[in-house]
Amino acid sequence: MDVAIGLVVLVASAAALAALARRFGVSEPLVLTVGGVAASYLPFVPEIHLEPEIILLGFLPPLLYTAAIRTSLVDFRANVRTIALLSVGLVLFTTFAVAVVVWWLLKVPFPVAVALGAVVAPPDAVAATAVARRIGMPRRIVTILEDESLFNDATALVALRTALAATMGAVSVWEAGADFLLAAGGGAAIGIVVAYVLAMLRRRITDPVMDTTLSFLAPFAAYLPAEGIHASGVIAVVTCGMILGHNAPAWQSAASRIAERINWRTVQFILESAVFVLIGLQVRAILEGAWHSDLDHATLVLTALAVLAATMLARPIWIFGSALLSRSLGNGEAVPVRHLVVVSWAGMRGVVTLAAVLLLPQDTAQLAVLKLLALVVVGGTLLLQGTSLPWLVRWLRLRAPSRAEDALQKANLLQQATAAGLAALEQQVTPDTPDTVVQTLRDRVLWKANAAWERLGRAESELVTPTAEYRRLRLAMLRAERETVLRVRDSGTVDYEILQHVLAQLDLEESIIDRFDEAEEERAEPLAVTVADDVCAHLRDAPLVRAHAGPDECAECLTEGLAWVHLRMCLSCGHVGCCDSSPGNHASKHYAGSGHAVMRSVEPGEAWRWCYVDELLG
Repeated sequence: MDVAIGLVVLVASAAALAALARRFGVSEPLVLTVGGVAASYLPFVPEIHLEPEIILLGFLPPLLYTAAIRTSLVDFRANVRTIALLSVGLVLFTTFAVAVVVWWLLKVPFPVAVALGAVVAPPDAVAATAVARRIGMPRRIVTILEDESLFNDATALVALRTALAATMGAVSVWEAGADFLLAAGGGAAIGIVVAYVLAMLRRRITDPVMDTTLSFLAPFAAYLPAEGIHASGVIAVVTCGMILGHNAPAWQSAASRIAERINWRTVQFILESAVFVLIGLQVRAILEGAWHSDLDHATLVLTALAVLAATMLARPIWIFGSALLSRSLGNGEAVPVRHLVVVSWAGMRGVVTLAAVLLLPQDTAQLAVLKLLALVVVGGTLLLQGTSLPWLVRWLRLRAPSRAEDALQKANLLQQATAAGLAALEQQVTPDTPDTVVQTLRDRVLWKANAAWERLGRAESELVTPTAEYRRLRLAMLRAERETVLRVRDSGTVDYEILQHVLAQLDLEESIIDRFDEAEEERAEPLAVTVADDVCAHLRDAPLVRAHAGPDECAECLTEGLAWVHLRMCLSCGHVGCCDSSPGNHASKHYAGSGHAVMRSVEPGEAWRWCYVDELLG
């Protein structure tokens, strides 16, 4: 009972602290860790001793898996060289840089110093992702940080395993290399096998509950066999998760994907929040153990600061050194210095460091001090780098992903999907298909595409759009429908299962209604997009801008007494017409009558063009 109460209090406290951090825009890992430290000094909070298996088996596989299924396999392949330099080269460089400092100051055996270096070397995926999500870094930086954090744990754990073996006997360079190859290759192979075995099962499962249950087993099904043959369970989980996430649209039903996404986000939030509180709860016991060791306090403080400095400095030295060497050899594209600065400063440590330091044997020299050094690195990087990283991104004026540009790309992609759907509709229509059904389907997909385009241009607060009115009215209808069903439920005249089915239908429709964020930030620069010269000849040949003599208005709408939503200008003749969401649809009608292929938005702050022929942005 005490354990159950403790778990409830832990999860509730972690969730409350995480919500508080989000409310005030503060780093969640830092707030959670500080909260754990404060709680460890409360007299009624018992001292917690974590077994390493709890972290390595209970926390690490699901946290890695939930990050891996959201990782783009395409982006990973595009950045594999950079990710390998960080997740393998940087981890090993940091390991030995810290090892030299520890060996010099503490006079411990060098394999023990290497073991501590491996413990503090890998940045944490949870901490990096949490900060990146909060401050909005450029997408390529976020991709590199997330992918690096998925694979560097494997390098660190293999280095730690080799160092621990070296403390008990001689380990040759060849043996260490063989262990690394087994860990990497064996882990990847098991991850691939498990992913495709699960894929065969998923193709035969239509129940979202059963599919989600299978998903919960996936990280452990990959991790345990890999560790059983002394391969890397981390690489097995990451490989399995990336394959399953990449192929989910083909292997899972839509209902299963939605259920999996929601359930894994919940699991991720609980585990992320709990693990940083647990890190904080360890501080008091570890600090007291190190403080009362036979090491004098001045040396202890000096060593802690030196290890923290070595850990933080090794990252920029490696990153800038690799970039300079790559540039001098002419390999790859030049990376902006601002990006290098941010990546070199985003080295927060977390869950793996906590778990790895607990793997050190009890007879390890200066064990209490080594545990303290690991916690100093975790706390110091979260405090110094985690809190200053948002300021650094703002100071460097790095441009976060633009919501407006994202909306433009979404509209473009949805337009292409809509065109494919309409083409499939025309192929599937038979002589027996009612015209009303065809028209309903056509209107539905066109309405969905128009809704995406309506998000561009003037804000909805300035102009009421058709789809905005649809959302408002349909939500009001759904509220009335739900109230009626609830009145029937309370009367007791209808079976409960029937009521639940009807309420589920209403909930599903409400959940898929496209509601826009009214608090969306305003664009600070013109909204434009470019395409390669060989993509579309019409866009290549059309001018970027064209002056028009008249005001920004649709003359046809004024003549016909209609109201427009957004305005488009033909780049061939300067004709200004209304968009497809407008009742008149005069821009598209102008293209149909004139054959002029390219138009341009004339909405404030927008500079994008559209080719009617190839249906491409430019």
